[in-house]
Amino acid sequence: MSSESVGGLLGAVVAAIVLAVAVAFGPIGQYGKPPRPAKVESAPVAAPEAPAAPAPRGPIIREVPNQ
Repeated sequence: MSSESVGGLLGAVVAAIVLAVAVAFGPIGQYGKPPRPAKVESAPVAAPEAPAAPAPRGPIIREVPNQ
C-alpha cells in the first residue's frame, strides 16, 4: 500500500467518526429542536398608594457666613 492510499483510508475513517459524532449530538442551533417555552410574566405586585420618600442626601447648608 502506498502512503496515498493509507492517507485516504485514514481520512475516510476520521470523516466517518466526525459524521457519527455529529449525528449523535444532533443539529446545531435552533433547527430541529423544540421551541423554547415563552417566558411567563407574573402579575405585577400592587403598587403602594404613595411613593416612598427619597433617602436623605446629607446636611443642607443654606447660608455661608462671610468671614
